[in-house]
Amino acid sequence: MGTRTLVVSIVAATLAVSCIVVLAVPVTREALHRAWCDVTAIGCEEVPGPPGEDHPGEESDWRVRLDPVEAATWGNYFALGDSYSSGHGAERYVPDTAVSGGCWRSNNAYPKTLVESYEFAGTLALVACSGQRGAAMLEALGSGESQLGQVNRHTSLVTIGIGGNDLGFTSVLKTCMVRVPLLEADACVGQEDEINERMAVFADTFDSLVTEVRDRAPDARVIVVGYPRLFDQEPNGMYYTLTASDQVWLNETIKRFNDQLAEAVEAFDTEIAEEGQVGSVEFVDAYQVLDGHEIGTEEPWVNGVLISELQDGITLDTSTFHPTAAGQQAVGRRLAAQVEAGPGRDLYATREIVDGASSEVLAGEVD
Repeated sequence: MGTRTLVVSIVAATLAVSCIVVLAVPVTREALHRAWCDVTAIGCEEVPGPPGEDHPGEESDWRVRLDPVEAATWGNYFALGDSYSSGHGAERYVPDTAVSGGCWRSNNAYPKTLVESYEFAGTLALVACSGQRGAAMLEALGSGESQLGQVNRHTSLVTIGIGGNDLGFTSVLKTCMVRVPLLEADACVGQEDEINERMAVFADTFDSLVTEVRDRAPDARVIVVGYPRLFDQEPNGMYYTLTASDQVWLNETIKRFNDQLAEAVEAFDTEIAEEGQVGSVEFVDAYQVLDGHEIGTEEPWVNGVLISELQDGITLDTSTFHPTAAGQQAVGRRLAAQVEAGPGRDLYATREIVDGASSEVLAGEVD
């Protein structure tokens, strides 16, 4: 057999074996590289192992793998969002925030209860504000009133509860209740098309919000907190002017919005995992945290209709339909469970950022 024939035969055999090996292993860049090396041993330098592992004779990976609690607590914690996150309705308000047009930040709010359960290296910045809209959060960037603008590099946890005001939920409830039930039976359900439009618009707003947070604190666990169901799952009667079907529709609207948030969150975190990025985006489903303690039950964990004044007609107190201290604690327990469980995958942060999170650095990044 001639030299040319021998070379061709070796190459052909090598390719055939390579194809068999490739079919037997996952088709990834690393797997294909290993398959080629197993067969040819040509150009085979060591392929890096999983992120976070140290390799003899090499510098450690630029990322560090952390357990879920470590990943949430190595830095500062920023709590963003609207009244459901600020604790409006839960009493024990931070001085000067419980005023007309104020943020109504409560010491009973779920971010406050969360930090009592874990030892954070940094501190909590509760910047959530009653009446906040996601769109307004984006518009406020660059101003001193910006919630997003306070999030920074050495942030290990960000919680966000937002969207209810973008959907106009307060006005929706007002329209539902300030009507004559028998004459305006569809006043509540008749708002569905408008709400669907607002949900569609908010989808883009939400993407921009999370992207902005990730840009400012890429190593943080970003946990989006959904909204709780306000009424019993199977209402058995009227609540003021709200019929049982109205209550069911309001519950279902909250559920649909939570589902939209959860789907968007999953897309964000999938991209993070697939691209080997640090940090995470996770969702806390708070829909059933008030189960058995909804509006109208014997021991509600959410404020029902509260009347603030009767001068020129009935005016609802702004705490109406907001969780009480017990309701906030229930959300806090659900959030704590997520902090401990994590997103169901390994969590990583930038080694240099975590190592640089000294007490002085952390204190300097929170107002």
